[in-house]
Amino acid sequence: MRALEIYIDGASKGNPGPSGVGVVICRDGETVKNISSYIGYATNNVAEYTALIYALEEALIMKAESLKINTDSQLLHRQLKGIYKVRHPNIIGLHERAKHLLAGFKEVAIHNIPREKNCGADKLATEAVKKQVKTGL
Repeated sequence: MRALEIYIDGASKGNPGPSGVGVVICRDGETVKNISSYIGYATNNVAEYTALIYALEEALIMKAESLKINTDSQLLHRQLKGIYKVRHPNIIGLHERAKHLLAGFKEVAIHNIPREKNCGADKLATEAVKKQVKTGL
């Protein structure tokens, strides 16, 4: 089975503010793809969900069948698990899109990990914001 382990993170300078996403995709313990992208003015929660959507889209392109998704966002984790309801209008559409994309995989495990174990994705998300703020584009 084509299995991937994915680390996701969103960053927002201010909340809301300039935001970015970071995604680290691993196969058999090796990093196979990094994604670092500026997403514009958003909240941290929007950035977290956007990072998940980027990761899921990339995993579909890579024809993955099984995913282990790691996030340090307790909110995103609990909303995807159905523990928390999604109430904020800015999140509802992103949550529905993520759930739709998740249906494209045979197996999905979503884990809430400590921030310290998510440094790769965090660094990529932060770099996307810093580059944008520095260039002022």
